[in-house]
Amino acid sequence: MGLARAKMGSLFRSLGLSKPIEPNAVEARSDGFVTAKGLNALFTPTTAEVDGEDCLHDCQTCTIQYPRKFDVEEHDALYGEIKGWSRHLIVATGKTDWVRDVEDERGSVMEAVGKHIGAVSGGRLMLSASNIPVQDVPGNHDGPYGHDRPTTVLLLPSLTFVDNVTPKHVPEFLKSILNNAPTNTTPVSDVPPIGNSETPETLPAGLSFRNCPHKYLILLCSQATRDARCGQSAPLLRREFERHLRPLGLYRDLHDERPGGVGIYFISHVGGHKYSANMMVYRRADKSPVASTDATPVGSTKSSTAPTAEAAQCIWLARVRPEDCENIIRYTVLQGKVVKPERQLRGGFDRQKGIVSW
Repeated sequence: MGLARAKMGSLFRSLGLSKPIEPNAVEARSDGFVTAKGLNALFTPTTAEVDGEDCLHDCQTCTIQYPRKFDVEEHDALYGEIKGWSRHLIVATGKTDWVRDVEDERGSVMEAVGKHIGAVSGGRLMLSASNIPVQDVPGNHDGPYGHDRPTTVLLLPSLTFVDNVTPKHVPEFLKSILNNAPTNTTPVSDVPPIGNSETPETLPAGLSFRNCPHKYLILLCSQATRDARCGQSAPLLRREFERHLRPLGLYRDLHDERPGGVGIYFISHVGGHKYSANMMVYRRADKSPVASTDATPVGSTKSSTAPTAEAAQCIWLARVRPEDCENIIRYTVLQGKVVKPERQLRGGFDRQKGIVSW
């Protein structure tokens, strides 16, 4: 028993967790990562001893409030109940609400991905529509969708934008680009290429990729067709996050591509709308610089001196309220800690520590 505890303690020190942990708090996986079975085994919780008394208190200056009848489920234990996912594909639509299932948006890239989901390898793909603006292109395009209407997609955890994607590109895109992209269980130091540079002739013509300029991403579910609370909460939370980010010089709107900062995107349903508001925080590896945003053709052999930096963490929270925003910025976004794990933490991953919640 003593030897087992010593080995467990050594494992958790390697994961960057200083507190003693219970036996069986982690479980080995076949891919070399471990599953965090215990609530506090995945991300470090804030404590007054380490983080100061501020982590114990909600924002006192918050003036934004949810509607009076904004009630959510408060009794379920949230942690560990989400499905694991391997990659996250976010499709620009310029909209903040969509049909119930985004794969049913006729003429959209989401619809095409749904039709060809069998071509996806390397684990489960999470697909989200988003309010990222669609590309401004010439031609008679009615709305954001269409067989020849190009748009932009964001690949996570690689934090890579791919431009000029149309529905007809999707089969090749999935095979040549997405399936070669890093996954949530790819160590940050072992990064596959985006696209296959050895066989550029197989790549969809005209596509280009560029690194997402932001150091942090906040994804907020805004899909009112799934639940009115999502449509109500997302814009209110964005306003409150903006209020706290602006004095820090970290706020980035949808058209701001300055390196660094926090990008805030609305996305479609991720599950668990009865726990609104749902949000996902993607954080780059702390020691990796933000990469260049220059667009480069997929499959190009052009070298770049700008290093890439992928998302090392995804922290998935629920039951988020406006008064939580200040400490979510201060501790979760900027430090990778969780302020209210028992009430809000649903799961996520840390690729640097080699640990996931599923």
